[in-house]
Amino acid sequence: MSTAIVSVQPGRGLPLLADECCSTLVREPLTPSQAADLASILKALADPTRLRLVSMVAAHEGGEACVCDLTDPLGLTQPTISHHLKILVDAGIFTRDKRGKWAYYALVPSALDAIASVLSTSQARAR
Repeated sequence: MSTAIVSVQPGRGLPLLADECCSTLVREPLTPSQAADLASILKALADPTRLRLVSMVAAHEGGEACVCDLTDPLGLTQPTISHHLKILVDAGIFTRDKRGKWAYYALVPSALDAIASVLSTSQARAR
């Protein structure tokens, strides 16, 4: 059984996931709402800086990183990185944990797997 993203709650940052027998994208046409929600998530990932952030945070010690850990490797200012991180949080790809004056970001478990399952055709071919 795969997990497909069916909608995103704007401002809440967590995609709503639904168990499906196969990926929504290849099993049946997306509704306008589903297409808009998936496009929003893909748009958040469709930026080289945000893709690097996903990779860097996921590979960071403990699976989480502070903005201060990311500025030097990316060569960007803290406000620019914070902007990109907010987009990833809003899309449900990262969580944000405020500790004192610092915020730590971590990849939402299975967020990328859920996105991949929506785009996968492997289960549709098996039928």
